[in-house]
Amino acid sequence: MAHVVTQPCYDCKYTDCCVVCPVECFYQDDKMLYIDPNDCIDCEACVPECPVEAIYAEANVPAQWQSFIQLNAERSAALKGDGHITEKQEPKEGPECKKVSA
Repeated sequence: MAHVVTQPCYDCKYTDCCVVCPVECFYQDDKMLYIDPNDCIDCEACVPECPVEAIYAEANVPAQWQSFIQLNAERSAALKGDGHITEKQEPKEGPECKKVSA
């Protein structure tokens, strides 16, 4: 089982989660982050770091975001060449970003 980045990350890309990942399994495109399910060790280090609460264990992904399980697998594989991210970057807060209040 792996963790999955879901809808709240779309257009609201924070990279705090990438920094704490011990296996560096995060990938990005211009809209959001993705977790490679083949590399994720299910350590949950990324979950509390996400300010928009977008990361779930695969078994706990809400019903409305189930399609993100396959999307993470497909996009992380497609981004292997130049979409790998391991360091924190400036947040991307697009018009669809809904940051969770602390």
